[in-house]
Amino acid sequence: MSKKASPIPIHLVSNTKQAGKIARQLGKSAERWIHNNDFSGEAYSYCLIPDDKGELLAVLAGMNPASPLQALAALPRSLPAGHYALQGEFEDHWRSQAYLGWELAAYQFDRYNGDDKQNSRATLQHADGQSAHIDLQTDATRLVRDLINTPTEDMGPDQLQEETARIGRQYRAKFAVIEGEELEQGFPAIHAVGRASHRAPRLLRLSWGKKTNPGVAVIGKGVCFDTGGLNLKGGSGMRNMKKDMGGAAHALGLAQLVMASKLPVRMELYIAAVENAVSANAYRPGDVVSTRQGINVEIGNTDAEGRVILADALTLACEHQPELMIDFATLTGAARVALGPDLPALFSNDQQLRQELHVCGDEVEDPMWPLPLYQPYMRLLKSDIAHLSNNASSAFGGCITAALFLQQFTNNDIPWCHLDTYGWNEGSRPGRPAGGEAMGLRAAFRLLQNRYAAS
Repeated sequence: MSKKASPIPIHLVSNTKQAGKIARQLGKSAERWIHNNDFSGEAYSYCLIPDDKGELLAVLAGMNPASPLQALAALPRSLPAGHYALQGEFEDHWRSQAYLGWELAAYQFDRYNGDDKQNSRATLQHADGQSAHIDLQTDATRLVRDLINTPTEDMGPDQLQEETARIGRQYRAKFAVIEGEELEQGFPAIHAVGRASHRAPRLLRLSWGKKTNPGVAVIGKGVCFDTGGLNLKGGSGMRNMKKDMGGAAHALGLAQLVMASKLPVRMELYIAAVENAVSANAYRPGDVVSTRQGINVEIGNTDAEGRVILADALTLACEHQPELMIDFATLTGAARVALGPDLPALFSNDQQLRQELHVCGDEVEDPMWPLPLYQPYMRLLKSDIAHLSNNASSAFGGCITAALFLQQFTNNDIPWCHLDTYGWNEGSRPGRPAGGEAMGLRAAFRLLQNRYAAS
């Protein structure tokens, strides 16, 4: 019987001095090899070191010590197939983040191209006791990425319903769907936005946890495709609108993390699932749409549909008086103009909650940036014929006015935070492949862990 090969060591360095120290430990041949390759330890660089027989002896990888999540991100899709192990002494959180970064970097969306290389790729040995935590985080992020990357033909409201029901069954949660006449009567804003599609609008709900536990509501914008409605988007603006259900994907990912980790909460998940299509019965600019809360909304622009469907979902969430509410939405281009593609905009009606979530994002390298719910801008949402307009009268501060619109459908006594997230990588970078991305997911989960995990 052949003896199982030891994992190939990966040594992390951040400068030439550290690289030289490791080289001397590996022997004269390795020292010459590293010197001849001019390896300096720059972040995302690496050097494969052969032994005297030409076999892979070790890997030197450059990294930024301040970013453990990115320390190994360049390696999973670049190293030769094999089993590897991280060498060196690291604090537990730092090591765990590095392991997670490896797994996130190994992701590939291969549903349609059949490019399944999972059995031949590089794998990393995890430290004892950390695999379960890393697997939970990896699975949730993969779920978010897969849902966003899947084209609308295969991820419309009906398939999003199936995915929500599947996750509910997996964790023995109670699943319900509200559609048809019940939706039209009880959630008229969701119905109005989605009625033009051949795939009917619906509100999806998962309930999980003991009723005696503190209540947490998670809400997601599930616009499975956004044409812009009668205010039709241009071709370039419409190209990636399969990602407009990214908020729902994040909400599902967070729900999975909560249930899989058995957090002692009573969680309610709400997803407003629609397709904003063009048809003879599409809602129109100038229409006044009623909402579950009784607030009438004048439609200034049918392409500002996400906030309209979230209005009904937020109202329902408040009716159950949770202790905390979190919503995710790919809501505004204005947030991207303000903060770029990597930073979700964070809004909250509770200063402590906003600060906690911001700090959690920094702790787990899932950053976001707080912006104000600046009340004087409510004047921009004024309507002459209804209680509110869904479209501000000025383009300035667009993500703030969108958040202010949502706030009208929340209860100020319930701490609430809103994440306006992009959910998308325009191009591939180490650890962040092009396409769907989880942005704000791990930060939100860390917040819930800090508040509710059993000590």
